[in-house]
Amino acid sequence: MSQDLPSQAVASAVPDPRRRTRSYPDAGEVARLLQPSYPVYCLRPHVFERTARAFVEAFPGTALYAVKCNPHPAVLRALHAGGVHAFDTASLGEIARVAETFDAAECFFMHPVKPRPAIASAHRVYGVRAYVVDHIDELRKLAQQVRHDPEVTVFVRLKTVESAGAFYHLSAKFGAEDAAAAEMLAEVAHLGMKPGLAFHVGSQCLEPEAYATALEQVGAVAARAGVALSAVDVGGGFPAVYLGTQAPEIGDYMAAIRRGLDRLQLPESCRVLSEPGRALVADGQSVLVQVLLRKGSQLYINDGVYGSLSEMTAASVRYPVRLIRVEKGQVITSTAPEEIFDAHGPTCDSLDMIPKAFRLPADIREGDWIEIDRVGAYSNALATDFNGFRPDTFVEVRNEPPGGL
Repeated sequence: MSQDLPSQAVASAVPDPRRRTRSYPDAGEVARLLQPSYPVYCLRPHVFERTARAFVEAFPGTALYAVKCNPHPAVLRALHAGGVHAFDTASLGEIARVAETFDAAECFFMHPVKPRPAIASAHRVYGVRAYVVDHIDELRKLAQQVRHDPEVTVFVRLKTVESAGAFYHLSAKFGAEDAAAAEMLAEVAHLGMKPGLAFHVGSQCLEPEAYATALEQVGAVAARAGVALSAVDVGGGFPAVYLGTQAPEIGDYMAAIRRGLDRLQLPESCRVLSEPGRALVADGQSVLVQVLLRKGSQLYINDGVYGSLSEMTAASVRYPVRLIRVEKGQVITSTAPEEIFDAHGPTCDSLDMIPKAFRLPADIREGDWIEIDRVGAYSNALATDFNGFRPDTFVEVRNEPPGGL
């Protein structure tokens, strides 16, 4: 809960997992009624739920939501209502968060490098029965901690060729080469656990065929190991649509995955998994920020790269935005022509700036608010409290995303 809210009215808008979050028609009403001088996340649970339901219905297997993308309890609950009942967790903390939010939900411990006590607690306390490894020493560590439990599925993560347009190329840090992966896969079976293979084609993958190519690699490694797979995890990477992004339809990704799976001729008992994150949550959240000062084409706002907007520099993401102005108790629309503005965050660090961040009406001024849309992924999850500025106020809004793409 936020520690610096100025009024009881605002405090009641902060979500508690045990009670309903205050709901508003849209971000304009949030600005008009609360007059917030701090960033406010506007959650759209109906959008999270709808997006999750569409993905679950389209994917030929089980979808695990990647909790790291947005771990807020209201987000998890909305996705669960949309049919996501399994979760890609990377730490004991994320496993505990899921367990505390739901009476029954399946967690998969999908970080390739894990502390021994975390493995033991995940297995013994939380009943986790699926883990990933990418090195033989990690496999041996895991086997010791889970006591060679035959109900445990061990995914060997492959190093794959990633999509050229991906935001983040993940195989530089994790993933085993084919020969080593085949040896580990055979060792999983030898140790008495269930063998699986996993891969990740890169965050914000814009090439559906990358999944089919990676699945060919899965088939080759399994054949080399001489092992019948118990599970295949196609990872994440399913994209969201931002300004300037030309992303294929989600159906194109599902078609490529189905083609790849058909070629594998997997056993009927083999479980097929995915780890969507960004694609499930990006559209369901915006953030309302305020202009603190204008210097020509430079806007100083109360959120920035140390808060909700880190991907604007790390991945050059550009979000749809709209100006919200309140005059005499009413939300009004500016008719001024639009200009490009740089954005400066609230911290004293000169790195806290985003060139050519927003296209907004030319008459924008101090006190105006900006609704920044499609920030459901990696915004509040990556926010820091550097300089004492941490966005941590959440409300629900009932309108559809403003869009503007």
